[in-house]
Amino acid sequence: MSPSKGPTIAARAVTKEEAAAAHPRILQPSGWPAPKGYANGMAAEGRLVVTGGIIGWDINGHLADDFVSQARQTLHNISAILNEGGARPEHLVRMTWYVIDMEEYLASLKPLGQVYREIFGAHYPAMALIQVVRLVEKAARVEIEATAVVPH
Repeated sequence: MSPSKGPTIAARAVTKEEAAAAHPRILQPSGWPAPKGYANGMAAEGRLVVTGGIIGWDINGHLADDFVSQARQTLHNISAILNEGGARPEHLVRMTWYVIDMEEYLASLKPLGQVYREIFGAHYPAMALIQVVRLVEKAARVEIEATAVVPH
């Protein structure tokens, strides 16, 4: 039998504590009602990846006409930025949504939830939702900022 000609790789088992530290921890005070579709707070250690205010235009600068389609593209755009920074959806710790029509957002909760899960799965970071008079791009219906923490 000849000796191995490649590098030797040593692996060690990951402890439960190390595995838990690799993902953000949801902060849910005792006795509080469980939020749906977001977390009240998150704790994480690692390298920050942040986005600016991202809207739903495609690579050609086109914005869809409806809210859900714009939200879908916005989330895809955020996903691409996270990927560029070495982050994945499960590293998200915070999102701030700016919408121009709160009623439009509330009327779209079911399809919006489906779109969100399609792109980010069932990981729900701390979120805030703010209605604004308008966004810089007049045709934009939603703008989202995101913060992720990639574990060390």
